[in-house]
Amino acid sequence: MGDIEGRASARVRSADERAESREFPFSDAEFAFVRELVEQHAAIKLPDTKRQMVYGRLVRRLRDLRLGSFAEYVALLREDAGGPEFVNLINAVTTNLTSFFREKHHFDVLRERVIPEFIERNSAKRSLKIWSAGCSTGEEPYSIAMTVQDCLPSGWDLRILATDIDTKVLATAEAGIYGEDRIRSLPEALKRRGFLRGRGATSEKVRIRPEFQQFITFRQLNLMEPWPMQGKFDFIFCRNVVIYFDKPTQQRLFDRFADQLVDGGYVFLGHSETMHNLATRFRLLGQTVYQKQQ
Repeated sequence: MGDIEGRASARVRSADERAESREFPFSDAEFAFVRELVEQHAAIKLPDTKRQMVYGRLVRRLRDLRLGSFAEYVALLREDAGGPEFVNLINAVTTNLTSFFREKHHFDVLRERVIPEFIERNSAKRSLKIWSAGCSTGEEPYSIAMTVQDCLPSGWDLRILATDIDTKVLATAEAGIYGEDRIRSLPEALKRRGFLRGRGATSEKVRIRPEFQQFITFRQLNLMEPWPMQGKFDFIFCRNVVIYFDKPTQQRLFDRFADQLVDGGYVFLGHSETMHNLATRFRLLGQTVYQKQQ
């Protein structure tokens, strides 16, 4: 028992030492306020296991603002509800892990099944409208543009709306400039077709070719707020986003997606996400691809 108690005490001391070594104390009440504010406005869940992550990201905001404590930061957020610092808060806590052609099977399904079926059903329409919801730094909508442009017949109109709650990642996405390491794993033919290489001081950078950028419009959007878009979409990509929402929020979001889609339209979710028992207006095609019931 003594040895167990000793190890337990050591763990407690270690946790206390980590807390004391922090540049700014971060109380339970302050973490709870931040967590509730983020969940209320963005529906993003921040469990206790994310506390250290939240501290690490927000402490940079305190330094930038030259604040002396999290209590001051909380007071600022209370005064600035919905203002510029709230935007910075959401930018700080949002996770933006992405890559070009992430979850490659979706692009295979898009190329081999979804687009051919869509073209056959819409030969008179000759237009395709896609929404990338939660586009992060832009790799997803650019990957969509490259894939779709390969498949659409000449004369078709392609429009892609790419949205994210995080204004900083949207700036990166709209610029379309990335480190060369971001495309290192792509086939050489795709690198040549989709990207321009930098020279001189920018030799380690690549830029999306303008012929793919032209199809995409980037906009800031909170999925929990009213959507200003007019008209309906044919495809919606919302991958690795709803995993951060609770089940009731997911259910409401899927219903709103159905309202925003044409009959027979498609939704692509992330590999660990599902509509099972949450949506009755879609049928599963496989590999987290869903089609709206007609």
